[in-house]
Amino acid sequence: MIVVLGGGPAGRTAAITLALGGREVTLVERDEIGGQCLHCGCMMVCALNDAARSLASARHLHELGIVDSIPGIRFPRLLSEMKAVQDKIAGILDAETRGAGVTILYGREGRIDGKSVFIDGERIPADAVIAATGSRPSLPDVPGIGTEGVFTPHTLSRMPELPEEMVIIGGGIMAAEFSYIFQEFGSRIHLVSRSSLLKNLDPKLLPLVRKELEHTCIHENTSLLSIGREGERSRVQLRGRDGSFEIPCDAVFIAAGLAPRSERLAGIEKRTNGEVIVDMRMRTSVEGVYACGDVTGSPCLTPVARREGFVAAENILGRDEVMDYTAIPQSMNLFNEYAFVETDTSCAATASLPGPAGPGTFWSVPSGMTGVAKVSVDPETGQLCGVEAVGPAAGIIAAYQAFLMREGIGVHEFEKFMEVHPMTDGVYPLMKYLAGKLKQERPS
Repeated sequence: MIVVLGGGPAGRTAAITLALGGREVTLVERDEIGGQCLHCGCMMVCALNDAARSLASARHLHELGIVDSIPGIRFPRLLSEMKAVQDKIAGILDAETRGAGVTILYGREGRIDGKSVFIDGERIPADAVIAATGSRPSLPDVPGIGTEGVFTPHTLSRMPELPEEMVIIGGGIMAAEFSYIFQEFGSRIHLVSRSSLLKNLDPKLLPLVRKELEHTCIHENTSLLSIGREGERSRVQLRGRDGSFEIPCDAVFIAAGLAPRSERLAGIEKRTNGEVIVDMRMRTSVEGVYACGDVTGSPCLTPVARREGFVAAENILGRDEVMDYTAIPQSMNLFNEYAFVETDTSCAATASLPGPAGPGTFWSVPSGMTGVAKVSVDPETGQLCGVEAVGPAAGIIAAYQAFLMREGIGVHEFEKFMEVHPMTDGVYPLMKYLAGKLKQERPS
């Protein structure tokens, strides 16, 4: 029997792959199947962002005189309806997993001690075990972090009402996404980043992000000192370039990254921050013990976790499979979707242009917020080195471009590309442009 600890994207993929490979599999899930992605990550952002975009669209059309009124948000109803949809998705995942032949144990606690695996303290014989225990929000080590009025994506469902004023701690994608959501809901948002906002994002995209977050007060290079509580209000103590200051607010939201859930994984090598150390076949330091997903410290992305789960399962089945982290597409959702994938752009030629008008961007033409596309290419071979896209369907574009990059397909093949019209993809015309430019510059 194979034991899988964790029913998120990594564990569930591993369990299904093993079961379809003819192995007896038991999946141990302490909470609900679907993991962080479904219950307090990707799907939560989808639900809240859909509502935020609808409000933003209505507001823009009202400004143009096209619609008569702007709707308001019913925040408690939004959370309850979101939970109903999440529960429905969880039911589908449960049926799919059981249908593949996996036994699921809910509400049980699994742990590892070297080669031994335990479920609720009872040692279980297992031929192999996969640790896919995921991650939790990383909390700053400051006084008052556990006081009333402090929330994370894991506890957002307990927020009783929409805060009038909220402080969001974090400077990465998660913080930017929640800042956009709550500013569109009508909250006054302070975004506090200890470094610069989205420091790893392509600088060409940052002006668009700042434009979309124009109703958020952004405090960069600012440290969180403490959080206090007086009555119904929180008091957030901060230190910036000009010294210390305080922001009173109705709620504090922590969006400062993730930490691995590895405290119940003993006898295997881990980094000082708790991340489980694995090789490219997802093997830990102990024979027969594998790990995958966020607990390994790999990019905390659902597609990566799924792929790692598949790689771990394939190696248990005796099929040599190696994890490849080349050209991983990522995205961020504000009103537009920001998506990007890069390999090595150090010697690349680049070109960029504004996104074209199309579904979801027609009414953005007057404001110039139709998005942007940027392509980086090796001038010698025409191979893609990087793609950045901003627009309504940027994630889909980046995902397919990442596949083409891994397959070695470059811009020259795009001379034959036939697009759908209308669409908001500015990447394909850049590909055609660069193909022609490189051919023109090639020595005869």
